[in-house]
Amino acid sequence: MSLRPTVDFLLYDWLSVDQLNQRERFADHSRETFDAVLDTCERIAREKYAPFNRLVDSQEPHFDGEKVILPQATHDAQKAYAESGMLSAAQDYEIGGMQLPYSVEAAANAFFAMASVSIGSGMLTTGNANLLMAHGSEAQKRVFALNEFNGRWSGTMCLSEPQAGSSLSDVATRAVPDGEGFEADPLGPRYRLKGNKMWISAGEHELTENIIHLVLAKIPGPDGKPVPGVKGISLFIVPKKLVDTDGQLTGERNDVALAGLNHKCGWRGTTNTLLNFGEGKYPVRGGSGAIGYLVGRPGDGLRCMFHMMNEARIGVGMAATMLGMAGYHASLDYAKNRPQGRPMGPAGKDPAQPQVRIIEHADVKRMLLAQKSYAEGALALELYCARLVDEQHTGAPEAADDARLLLEVLTPIAKSWPSEWCLEANSLAIQVHGGYGYTRDFPVEQYWRDNRLNMIHEGTHGIQAMDLLGRKVLMENGKGLQLLAGRINETIQRAIQVPDLAAHANALGKALQDVGAATKAAWATGNPTDALANAVPYLQAFGHTVLAWIWLDVALAAQAQPDSSARTGRLAAARFFFHYELPKIGAWLQVVRERDLTCASLPEDAF
Repeated sequence: MSLRPTVDFLLYDWLSVDQLNQRERFADHSRETFDAVLDTCERIAREKYAPFNRLVDSQEPHFDGEKVILPQATHDAQKAYAESGMLSAAQDYEIGGMQLPYSVEAAANAFFAMASVSIGSGMLTTGNANLLMAHGSEAQKRVFALNEFNGRWSGTMCLSEPQAGSSLSDVATRAVPDGEGFEADPLGPRYRLKGNKMWISAGEHELTENIIHLVLAKIPGPDGKPVPGVKGISLFIVPKKLVDTDGQLTGERNDVALAGLNHKCGWRGTTNTLLNFGEGKYPVRGGSGAIGYLVGRPGDGLRCMFHMMNEARIGVGMAATMLGMAGYHASLDYAKNRPQGRPMGPAGKDPAQPQVRIIEHADVKRMLLAQKSYAEGALALELYCARLVDEQHTGAPEAADDARLLLEVLTPIAKSWPSEWCLEANSLAIQVHGGYGYTRDFPVEQYWRDNRLNMIHEGTHGIQAMDLLGRKVLMENGKGLQLLAGRINETIQRAIQVPDLAAHANALGKALQDVGAATKAAWATGNPTDALANAVPYLQAFGHTVLAWIWLDVALAAQAQPDSSARTGRLAAARFFFHYELPKIGAWLQVVRERDLTCASLPEDAF
């Protein structure tokens, strides 16, 4: 079973991405060039990633005392990815990019995530370089970002610390000016950093000749003490190996040391590290501390880093989506070929009758249809968000600003919804396989293990929920929420004219009203403790409403297609979502509306 027909339908028949070539930036492109990119990535994923997904899971990275060792398959896959040009796919021609729409880039990267999310591709490197293109100096763009885009170097993001995960205001890493004239360094104001960073993906390896760390740290104030809270956080470029202004290695190692590898439940093919900055293992230039170059202004670090964090959150959503899709495809194939049991009714009571394949059982169909509705719905959501990125960058001013606001509201959903419900899809894929699904003879147990990370990294479920209810739906006087409601109502008005979809349209309208009422009720007292006590149920209800909207919009596009099994399947997945999933929001919204404090008020000793 191929992913490609689904991608083509969503890109071209639903989102009309091929029409973007009418814009100046994409004028050299056509559906043919987009298809060529998708073909290339699909081939590389099939040849260099998929065959080695189990290998990289079983042969975890290890440290030999000098360097981190990864399987040769990982080196080959990363090299093929870099040579494909996908690291700089959306960048300008002038810096070696292809000026592809982000929609096409996101769709192309989906093939790699589905083939082996554990091997990884270029999400953090591209995000690192994109941040520098937005906030770095000209020298930082030229020396660091361009060498990441061409695959020569790779990048990380270093936020969390052993004592401070999501609580970034408690970051303890320090940065002090590196002597007299520190501001005159051509690569940016030069500082010395000391501290520890935890959970750093791809923080140490030999896949590229250098690793560019983007590190959050605090600069002491005039009193020698760090500025409290997030306002004191600055952002620094800290290369593993020092470089000159021409982007050449100087031969000197920066004082960034591997303190340990984290041994994970899943994503085992990607190194995850604890890094020590400035501990003295690699003394550099006679000073104390790792050398780092300030990005932007002092105290502006978190704002700059959010550029990369938001991009990474959508990337995590896509990774979760494609793991769900991989499990769906695997369990569908298994269900079509596994004989077990006999049909219901009198004929099924005759043991002499041949067994039927398990896909003929109603409950297996339920589990498969649930997976399809989660995974294909999530893919549609991620590509819709990617299309908003294109609109933000190339649309007319009003449309671009609308896209910006919609992305602000949808980013917590794009990250959290697939990470919860495509994980559930992976659980159902194991269930379809029965006992075999719980063994390593089939890939579905690995998909579940790999996907379990996605509810945690780049902001946990709880963080996304507080961001949505505590910030995103309120920002700019609720304009983003109103804009989203307007888009949903546009879809409802179109769908209500289609007899087969009218009931879905009415159900979505009711859900939208209920979410709006719950939003107001949550904040009725103006007390964040009351409002945010049930932020996660709010996130779940909001996410299900958004996905119902996505499915209704996709169903409208499917209705316009000629009769086919694919059309029937899409309409059935939409119907499943409206019949089995959307009704769940009532229980979630009830505790939000009532500002239920059952959880928040329970004293610790009662547990």
